[in-house]
Amino acid sequence: MTAFPKSLRAVTVAALSLACIAAHATATDELRDFVRNVKSGKSTFTQTVLSPNGKQKVSNGSFAFERPNRFRFVYEKPYAQTVVGDGTKVWIYDPDLNQASSRKTGDALANTPAALIVSNDIDRVFTLADQPSKDGLDWVLATPKQAEGTVRALKVGFRNHALAQLEIDDSFGQKSMIVFSAFEANAKLPADTFVFVPPKGADVAEQ
Repeated sequence: MTAFPKSLRAVTVAALSLACIAAHATATDELRDFVRNVKSGKSTFTQTVLSPNGKQKVSNGSFAFERPNRFRFVYEKPYAQTVVGDGTKVWIYDPDLNQASSRKTGDALANTPAALIVSNDIDRVFTLADQPSKDGLDWVLATPKQAEGTVRALKVGFRNHALAQLEIDDSFGQKSMIVFSAFEANAKLPADTFVFVPPKGADVAEQ
């Protein structure tokens, strides 16, 4: 039998090694790769909040982010609300009441779902653990390392390496699910995406 050339054998061994590494990649690895390689993104979303008494509230909107710590949630239905993190402050604006409030990014992001997506150092904030794959998604459980804040646990799901879903359990007994649609990784976003200026006449409260 003709022996493989040394160069071909080396390529074959390298390919098999990469296949083994890929086979052993975990959902936690996928989340860390997402943080390392996806610098920005945008999508639409549907958020479902289930209260302890069984009542359910569904809202829809759009989402965009850019590392580090810049993001924009625009809730459109059933009630309008805009949440903007500009890297320094996090703004929440209610257009129906024409009210805006802000907090420093460090205080506002601590232990939140947004921190899991937009932070550059998730291992500093969360303890990560792989979860069983379910509904075609690869799942990671993220538990806040500090007990302060309202979030008890987060689960993030990926489908084909794309951000697909977040599940949140909070200290009020609520369970929330955010489903992302048509997620676009490393999207080119307008320069003013993460700029918020309170509208004229708005009631503004800053901390």
